[in-house]
Amino acid sequence: MHQSALIDRHRALGARLVDFAGWEMPVQYTGILDEHRAVRERVGLFDLSHMGEVWVSGPGAAAGLATALISDPTRLAPGRAQYSMMCTADGGIVDDLIVYRLADERFLVVPNAANREAVVAALRERLAACDAAVDDASLRTSLVAVQGPRAAELLEPLTDVDLPALRYYALAEGHAGGQPAYVARTGYTGEDGFELFLDWDAAVPVWDALLDAGARLGILPCGLGARDTLRLEAGMPLYGNELDLHTNPFEAGLGRVVKFDKPADFVGRAALERVAQEGPQRQLVGLTLRDRGIARHGYEVYLPDAAVAAGLITSGAPSPTLGVAIAMAYLPPANAQVGNMVEVAIRATRAAAEVVPLPFYKRRS
Repeated sequence: MHQSALIDRHRALGARLVDFAGWEMPVQYTGILDEHRAVRERVGLFDLSHMGEVWVSGPGAAAGLATALISDPTRLAPGRAQYSMMCTADGGIVDDLIVYRLADERFLVVPNAANREAVVAALRERLAACDAAVDDASLRTSLVAVQGPRAAELLEPLTDVDLPALRYYALAEGHAGGQPAYVARTGYTGEDGFELFLDWDAAVPVWDALLDAGARLGILPCGLGARDTLRLEAGMPLYGNELDLHTNPFEAGLGRVVKFDKPADFVGRAALERVAQEGPQRQLVGLTLRDRGIARHGYEVYLPDAAVAAGLITSGAPSPTLGVAIAMAYLPPANAQVGNMVEVAIRATRAAAEVVPLPFYKRRS
């Protein structure tokens, strides 16, 4: 099992460590509820070093990525990023990821930990005929994130990057906590925040500097548990829950990511064009439970009084911010309209739930 450069810091902080995609990672420190609220109200600090970091560079990098992914990285200006996906020929999702453009011929692709090897292998295969090199730097790169309404206040004195000028989904090269870093204004919590890409061992002094400077702001180190409840409130999909090889972007409500108007052909185009024309066979929706209970991943969803399940819960938890139980699920399009009532099978009973808009939570600008 892989360990991040911060493993000793996690142990010293009393973190509960779990196996996550082959990495020993903190799931919580003081508690998921406290950590969740710290991010919503103040600022939280995350170790995300399990994520992948794959460099793609060379004259053919932009065009090659346009054929490998469903978005169009050729449209990115240097210093900008885009949310994207890699799909199979039949339109299934290999992974959802972020693509950063550092320069005309240099890109950083950030896949999920569980899919890193599959993404790297596919990139090497799909870019084989391009004049581009694929370098998997995941095991020599640390990733630390600060998220929350006071994230900029925390980071600004510790970096030479112009944070007020750094737009959402943008990245700049500079320093953080005295260490060379790429600073990105991205995150997976629904709050403002930054992700710091660092050399492996640089994570330790940067983590210490952020915790020390953040003490006056009420910072808390946060684990994967709070990250999951935060992203759920923000309506952000999780690979293995909302996304997988049997799901296409249109079903997940992410058809906007597919760029059919780019000049390059791309893997999965024909299948996705058919879905775009015919419509998806199911649709990801948000649910708020109106009865007591918690809808968990894998629970069946029924139409009222129906004997056969209409769909499945993909993610669910009590919402610390909203004070109600929330979930995401796939339903037939005819039953996915906001306001429709469904029932979630929880043990031996069925709990009423209402289809609601996604995201459940949206921060104030």
